[in-house]
This record gives sequence, structure tokens and C-alpha cells, in this order.
Amino acid sequence: MPDEPFDRHPPTTRLQRFAEGQRITWVSVGVNLVLTGMQIVVALLAHSQSLLADAMHTLTDIVSDGFVLFANRKGAEAADADHPYGHGRFETAASLVLGLLLAATGAGILISAAGRLSDLASLPPVGVAAMWAALITLATKEGLFRYMLVTAERLRSPMLVANAWHARADALSSLVVAAGIGGALLGFPFADAAAAIVVGAMIVRAGLRFAWNALQELIDTGLTTEEVAALRQTLAGTPGVLGLHDLRTRRMAHQVLVDAHVQVNPRISVSEGHRIGEIARKRVLEGHPEVLNVLVHVDAENDLFGNAASDLPARTALLSHLGTGLGLEPAEFDGTWLHYLGNRVEADIFLSTMSTEAGQDDQLKHRVEQMLESDPWFSAIRIHRPIAL
Repeated sequence: MPDEPFDRHPPTTRLQRFAEGQRITWVSVGVNLVLTGMQIVVALLAHSQSLLADAMHTLTDIVSDGFVLFANRKGAEAADADHPYGHGRFETAASLVLGLLLAATGAGILISAAGRLSDLASLPPVGVAAMWAALITLATKEGLFRYMLVTAERLRSPMLVANAWHARADALSSLVVAAGIGGALLGFPFADAAAAIVVGAMIVRAGLRFAWNALQELIDTGLTTEEVAALRQTLAGTPGVLGLHDLRTRRMAHQVLVDAHVQVNPRISVSEGHRIGEIARKRVLEGHPEVLNVLVHVDAENDLFGNAASDLPARTALLSHLGTGLGLEPAEFDGTWLHYLGNRVEADIFLSTMSTEAGQDDQLKHRVEQMLESDPWFSAIRIHRPIAL
């Protein structure tokens, strides 16, 4: 991980996204304020329980918009030392609160409407003004939904999408309210209260769905099978990647974080393995715009079920063991490559001087063969001498 917080998106993009999110939310606030006032006044004058329930639903929209404005502002802040991946989870937390608020509001409406149904004889007749108010609310909220959804999907913000569908739920509830009021006007007094119950149930269902989706993100639920398969194909197609395992994903608001283990040739250099990992990471970021960051772990072998090499001795102990077994002094070692593979080690030893005595190479070869017959750590030892020019 880098020392500095990771932020893939430039400040201009963040600010533009923030500004558009704020704009559509403030439009929603203004529209809902006007509708709430109208619905409450008309509902009280026209004695409509369902219209009053719809007014309470609209009132929750204003509170919801307040959460969205706050979360959108926090989510637009750049990554910092305390939040190295940014502040996107503020959007998720807001979505969870919005969902719970909706569910609670719907439950309250259900209880009130059920009580009204139990005492139909004392209910006053519903006025015609309630029908006009319901139809105006229906048309306004459907228009607001379409306007908000276009922007929310372009910004790829689950929170703003949830807020847009909140407006669509309001439009559907207004349709039910209009039907209930129409039934009451036609001589069926229970229709208004029944419509209020349907609206309450719709609100509860929408709230629980939004809360559940937010909770899934907060507990780091991975991407869908299809999305993971696409990421796997991109990583596995990187030149130099021999295998891929332990691919993990999680969402953070509108973005995705990815962790992956890629297997490379165990005998290449560290720098070459690092280069392959960086290319794999770059391919994912370029091919999948929704990905915020990719952490690529480079493996010499598949360590999905553990790495036996971690139980082997450290480099200093192995070099001392090699020197003793082969009868070589430390000064004769110009360099040694150790390849930890499985529960054994392969060594490439580069000597600092050329052989000057006849039979010296044969003696060294014999020592290697003897050592490998029963050595507990080494499975292969290869000796390299400098080339005479």
C-alpha cells in the first residue's frame, strides 16, 4: 500500500459529481415541501386518511433528502489519512438510515389505517378536493422520479438512485391514494383506509429493501458472479500471469475494491514479478471504470491453502548451511538466488572466481549430489561460475 491515501478520481470529477448530486437533491426538497403542505391542508379539509398518509410519506422524503445532502457532501471529500479509500461509505450509511426511516414510517401508517378501518361508521365523507390533490401529487412525483433517476444513474450513485426510486414509490403510493379516494367518493368508505394500508405496506417494503442493500455493502458482500468473472478474465489475461486465485471484491458506494493473488514464474526476478502485478492492476483499472483500487499480490505458486515456505529457515541460515555443506567460504559467494517452492528451496549460487584447479568443478558437483541426497531443506542446487572473456 502507498504511504499516501489512494484517490483515483481527480478533484474536478469529485466536485462535479458533488454539485450535480446536490442540485437534484435540492430540487427534490423544494418539490416535496410544496407537496407536503398541500397534502396536509387538503387531507384535513377533505377528511382523507390515505392522502394524509401520503403527506407523511412525502414528509419523510424531506428528511431523507437532508441525509442525502449530508452524505453527498461527505462522500465528495478527498481521501485522507483516516479514510485512505475516500468517504464513499457515508453514502452507504445514509442509504441504510433512509431505508430504516421509510420502514418505520410505513409501519406507523399501517397502524393508523388499521385503526381507521375498525371504526368506519364514525368516519366523515371524503371530499372531492382530495382526489385533485392526489392526482397533482402523482404527476409531480413521477416527473421528479424521472428527472432524478437520469442524473443518479449517470453519476452511478446507489444513494441517489435509492432517493430517485423513493420518489417513484411516492408516485405509486399517490396512485393507490387516488384509487382509494375514488372508491370513497363512489360510496365505499373503507376504500380510503384500505388505500392507506396499501401505501403503508409499499413504504415498508421499499424501506426494508434499501436498508438490506446498504447492509450488504457494509458487511463487504462481494460482486455478482458475472462481475467477478469479468474481473478474473482481465487479470488472467495479463502477460506473465500463470494463475489466479483468492480474488476478493467489495463495494464502497458507487465504486469497487479488488484484491487478487496472481501466480507468476517462480524463477523470475522480484522486479519482473512486480512489473507483471502492476500491469495486471492497470488493466483492471482501465477495463473496469467502477473499480477504485486493485491490490495485486504476486505469488510464486498457488498459496490458496497456505504457504509451506513460511516454515523454512531464513536466508542467512540457509546460506550458512550451503557454505558448510559445499565447503565454500563466504567470500566465494558472489550472489545467491533462493527460490522458496512448496516446502523446499532451490538455490542458484554464483561464485566470485573461476575454477583454476583441475577436478575442482567435479568435486563441487559431487558435494552437491551428496548434500541433496538427505538435505531437509534444499531440493536443487545449481552452481554458476563467471565466464572468461
